[in-house]
Amino acid sequence: MTAEPPRPPVPPFTRDSAIAKIRLAEDGWNSRDPAKVALAYTPDSVWRSRAEFPRGRAEIEAFLTRKWARELDYRLIKELWAHDSHRIAVRYAYEYRDDSGSWFRAYGNENWEFDDNGFMAVRHASINEHPITEAERKFRWPLGRRPDDHPGLSDFGF
Repeated sequence: MTAEPPRPPVPPFTRDSAIAKIRLAEDGWNSRDPAKVALAYTPDSVWRSRAEFPRGRAEIEAFLTRKWARELDYRLIKELWAHDSHRIAVRYAYEYRDDSGSWFRAYGNENWEFDDNGFMAVRHASINEHPITEAERKFRWPLGRRPDDHPGLSDFGF
């Protein structure tokens, strides 16, 4: 088996490299491409996300496939909370609608741990969501990567 090349930025993280890693993760998730996103994790990555506990890339990809089949028009913003050498704490919010057209905003925190090559080995997520009206939506960029000039979480007071 050929070793995968590093996935920069790699630990140890500085504030700037942690912010860059977070933006890359945000961009990946906003692509809503489960196969692409799963490649950011170690082959044996361990997750906790609500009541699901995916292990490894295949389960992560299946989890994300189910997620984005339910959460339509998904848009996500992530922001640095704290970091150290191999760990990053992130707060985030995302908006989506379900297949009946009802909109939701979810808020959460994630704790990430990376291997030396920059792949996420552990992800613990805590998430709360509530219904919003279409008029209450804040994340209104075209689907895909959030534009660089779009407000972040702190700008919205989230």
